[in-house]
Amino acid sequence: MTDSNAMKDPKEFAAGGVEAPQPPFDAQDQPYPGIEQQMTPKPDFGEESYKGSGKLQDRVAIVTGADSGIGRAIALAFAREGADVVISYLSEHEDARETVRVVEESGRKAVAIDGDIRSRAQCQAIIDRTIEEFGKIDILVNNAAFQSTVNSFSDLTDDEWQRALETNLDAMFYLSQGALKHMGKGGAIINTTSIQAVNPSAPLIHYATTKGGIVTFTRALSQEVIEQGVRVNAVAPGPIWTPLIVSTMDAEMYESFGKDTPLGRAGQPAELAPAYVFLASNDSSYITGEVIAVTGGTPF
Repeated sequence: MTDSNAMKDPKEFAAGGVEAPQPPFDAQDQPYPGIEQQMTPKPDFGEESYKGSGKLQDRVAIVTGADSGIGRAIALAFAREGADVVISYLSEHEDARETVRVVEESGRKAVAIDGDIRSRAQCQAIIDRTIEEFGKIDILVNNAAFQSTVNSFSDLTDDEWQRALETNLDAMFYLSQGALKHMGKGGAIINTTSIQAVNPSAPLIHYATTKGGIVTFTRALSQEVIEQGVRVNAVAPGPIWTPLIVSTMDAEMYESFGKDTPLGRAGQPAELAPAYVFLASNDSSYITGEVIAVTGGTPF
């Protein structure tokens, strides 16, 4: 007898076998950084589908940009694998409270810290608070990012260029330096790069530049810190349905978001989280300086 699911178009299914939203998406422009609670459809961050198995039991993780989107999916998955989570976010308090809720309902402790990580002082405050609360740092996920779109290179402002570099690169540098002082054997740093690192779009030139830099940073740092038993890797998402999309793109750009991938749709945050769990856990003990691409089939 034939499995009924085998007769269906695989493009209809996302993580956990649930049906995934298909483009076109409704117009829903929001100011940066966007609120997940107001999106239609709301992103799937794995609350109904992710099942843990103790892979990160009693570990402590810092996840930046964890109020929503990919960051929230990572925080949920880490908690369900047994980790306590420090949730760093800019100012999206309503979304951050939802991340705290799902972490705590998973039986783990959540600490939410708001503030702009472009500042070294803010990054150090995150490190200090983590040590104060938990006494250690096992995992750092540099996930927060700034993105905007421009009509042409000549329209790109100094402020947009600097904000992309400061949020996406400077903060990763500050947090990695701070966390490594408290990491020992078995520690893991995981950086979020992008398909834009190797397949850049002109309207995202500043964002794409930083994402290429993240790949280089990951591979270079991994060579040094393996001596203290810390592995450094990255995940490269393709088009993923998050608040960053509706808050930084015109409706004409995001209504067909993800349609040009081989899978024909945008990915959901829940489809990214297992890659971060893999890189944070002992399952990837022989992997460092690598990039896992989760791009809907687009070559990385």
